[in-house]
Amino acid sequence: MQTDFDIVVVGSGPGGYVAAIRAAQLGFKTAIVEKYNVLGGTCTNVGCIPSKALLDTSEHYHTFTHKAEKQGIHADNISLDFTQFIARKTDVVKQNTDGLNFLMKKNKIQVFFGTGAFVSNTQLKITAADNSEQTITAAYFIIATGSKPATIPGVAIDKDRIISSTEALSLKNKPEDMVIIGGGVIGVEMASIYSRIGTRVTIVEYADNLIPTMDRELGKELHKILSKSGIEIILNSRVQSAKNNGNKATVSYLDAAGEQKEITADYCLVAVGRKPYTAGLGIENTKVQLDERGRVQTNDLQTAEPNIYAIGDVVAGAMLAHKAEDEGVFVAETIKGLTPHINYNLIPSVVYTWPEVAGVGYTEEQLKEKGVSYRKGKFPFLASGRARAAGDLDGFVKVLSDDKYGEVLGVQIIGARAADLIAQAVTAMEFEITDIEMGKICYAHPTYAETLKDAFLAASGRGAINM
Repeated sequence: MQTDFDIVVVGSGPGGYVAAIRAAQLGFKTAIVEKYNVLGGTCTNVGCIPSKALLDTSEHYHTFTHKAEKQGIHADNISLDFTQFIARKTDVVKQNTDGLNFLMKKNKIQVFFGTGAFVSNTQLKITAADNSEQTITAAYFIIATGSKPATIPGVAIDKDRIISSTEALSLKNKPEDMVIIGGGVIGVEMASIYSRIGTRVTIVEYADNLIPTMDRELGKELHKILSKSGIEIILNSRVQSAKNNGNKATVSYLDAAGEQKEITADYCLVAVGRKPYTAGLGIENTKVQLDERGRVQTNDLQTAEPNIYAIGDVVAGAMLAHKAEDEGVFVAETIKGLTPHINYNLIPSVVYTWPEVAGVGYTEEQLKEKGVSYRKGKFPFLASGRARAAGDLDGFVKVLSDDKYGEVLGVQIIGARAADLIAQAVTAMEFEITDIEMGKICYAHPTYAETLKDAFLAASGRGAINM
């Protein structure tokens, strides 16, 4: 059948644009469809990139107001221009979206702005912002529509006083106080941003630990660090409602003892996770199926329609930009007839607080549950010469390896530059390098990376320190 395109990607987030670029590189005539009038999806526009820009600026401000004098740096009248704080973030986002526009042109990928909806498994109707419509055809489609903020019963996001992370990235004025529902990745990152610039922040979390999907020790350590920085953390608490009072928001919750409590703040930020975005996609006009959580059901990312694939937040698995990117490449190469590879156990998770948190592979809790015999090596940043020189003393590296052969099963890090350090652990695990072999590698001194070597040495019984 003659079609307009070989591959059409629906959604231009990290999974979508990477899939489109790889498809074009492989010689496919490719198009990408984006609902909004800008490329990049959630990650580039209202997620990963803008939040990291604000985290970076807030960390600089916190350094000058809380750490500089200890290093002999005296600066008077330090203040934060909140308007510029937000404007700089917006500029960073624009630079990234401009870069995506360039990549689409460079790779000869046709871009359609509008809402895409399937008419059949080979036809997609695109409705533009002015309500004009056109239908395009393709041999293959890749659904990469991502996710949107989730909420909980009794709490409705009104984008005024009860907000999601999207609104929290573009506030007009610095809040005096903020209550955050949820102590997962988004919650603790947003708490860090606003606490550093002087907002009184309270986190209310349903679980008994922060970042509950990660290794438990990481959550406990992060709890101590964030509490020390002034963030109030309330665990084991069920939020029942959030109300907009005009110029304030009030959150009602049951605490660990079952007592009814209330918190009133300038804003209530709802950070309880995200849910797949499939509304209006016309899935009912195809054989594509959704599971009970609204995710597109796939087998190796292929749907019930053999020519339609799905990737990223809209399918099962961790909602991570780099997972979506790998899946985008996987699908493009699969359609080409190649044999791509993804090891889902080796997709790292990162939290961009300071210090950063990162993990890959199995957590200690998972190994215990599976009954796996393992050995553990831990090394504190407090014992690192580089960390001491920089004043980054919080945190540790934990290596979990097979008790018999030394295969690295999991690495958990909380400490300076954890987001970058975790890549070494992923490499070791991808190529099945043992803890003993990792301990033999020569690391430059003094570096943060040495904390990894020392943890590998500790796991293999050769460490000078093992916490």
